[in-house]
Amino acid sequence: MQLIKAMPRRDFLTIGISLGGVTLLSWLYLFSMASGMPMGAMQIQPWSANYFLMMFLMWAIMMVGMMLPSVAPTVLIYAAIARKATTGNTPIAPTGAFVSGYVVIWIAFSLFATTAQWGLDQAALLSPMMVSNSVGLGAVLIATAGVYQWLPIKDRCLQQCRSPVDFITSHWRTGMIGAFRMGLSHGIFCLGCCWVLMGLLFVGGVMNLLWIAAITLFVLLEKILPLGDAGGRVIGLLMIATGAVIALI
Repeated sequence: MQLIKAMPRRDFLTIGISLGGVTLLSWLYLFSMASGMPMGAMQIQPWSANYFLMMFLMWAIMMVGMMLPSVAPTVLIYAAIARKATTGNTPIAPTGAFVSGYVVIWIAFSLFATTAQWGLDQAALLSPMMVSNSVGLGAVLIATAGVYQWLPIKDRCLQQCRSPVDFITSHWRTGMIGAFRMGLSHGIFCLGCCWVLMGLLFVGGVMNLLWIAAITLFVLLEKILPLGDAGGRVIGLLMIATGAVIALI
């Protein structure tokens, strides 16, 4: 946090407003799309190329809106370190490259999520509101997310997200391409930390804004709170228990 406080005010405002603006636009898009899908009024759409592209765009914007808030501290710390490490004294451009690399990973995940949605829809496991209509599928998704909270790979990836200074110093590369590659690396760790949680969107509703916000908040708190990792494991146990109860009912 001392690094962020030492940043020039102009840099802090430029980066903060940029991240906040993109996040706000993403959520406005989701709100607009959700408001156009009144409960019970949606019709099942045939999966044409245009519809697949529309769903992919929805997922990509959703991932940006969900994940940018949690990476903001890392981006600000990167910008502060970049200013000290470069003689040009202009960290804004490399910071943009870092964020771009991070976003690319989540856009790639959006393609996977869209394909998963198509598969579930073809198997008649999704309602028109993009919610699982299978009790078994919902139970499995919740329990799997809970189990993943306890796996070593989750812990390794989460620690990279929770320790941005350690990540940046151990993965440091110079220049625009180096910044982009660092963003890719951080995005991969973030993806490894959170991708299973995204499956819960099929439980609460892909277009349920409150559910999306709840997952976004969980991801953020898990990364920034002092005991966020331990709290995540406790939530994981609750998920496992919830999945078991749903399966047995």
